[in-house]
Amino acid sequence: MPMLLVFLCSLAPIVAAVVVYMNPQWWPDESSNYGALVNPQRPMPVAGELRLTTLDGKPFDLQSLKGKWLLVAADGGACPESCARKLFIARNSHASQGKNVDRLARVWFITDDAPVPDKVLEAYKGTIMVRANPDQLARFLLARDTAAGQPPLEAPIWVIDPLGNLMMQYPAEADGVKVRKDISKLVYSSRIG
Repeated sequence: MPMLLVFLCSLAPIVAAVVVYMNPQWWPDESSNYGALVNPQRPMPVAGELRLTTLDGKPFDLQSLKGKWLLVAADGGACPESCARKLFIARNSHASQGKNVDRLARVWFITDDAPVPDKVLEAYKGTIMVRANPDQLARFLLARDTAAGQPPLEAPIWVIDPLGNLMMQYPAEADGVKVRKDISKLVYSSRIG
């Protein structure tokens, strides 16, 4: 009898897990992530599909960053306040990762030929700044079917996973603390990158 009770006690959590799994109506409605998952995920374009150049005009291949979590923003070179806010959130989210800081990189796609102000260059050192054609960039970052309500290219912050897939988007007026916590959970839980 004691052996049967021990067996039933060890089997109970497995049976409970199967029952909950088979009944999705019991699952929680909310998710714990702040950002919206991109569905379907889109792979990073190769150099021929997305022609990028560094600020000094040299070609840049986004594929060279594969293997790292990428925090991505897009905006014009003049970098208005909304742009500076996104770069600030990306920089702080990156810097707060402690021992995992080397697993992330920040990328700013500059969508025009405007010069980047010196104060922006100085404030966001370490951010990979590349110029991109906005039409090519929009095909990658925005939904293929530009439905009503789709935010403009300059609005969100995106996350690209170490496998090279665009996988998460943060809202235009993202809360920096929530983004930082979200990134921390992603990097801590991930075994890749």
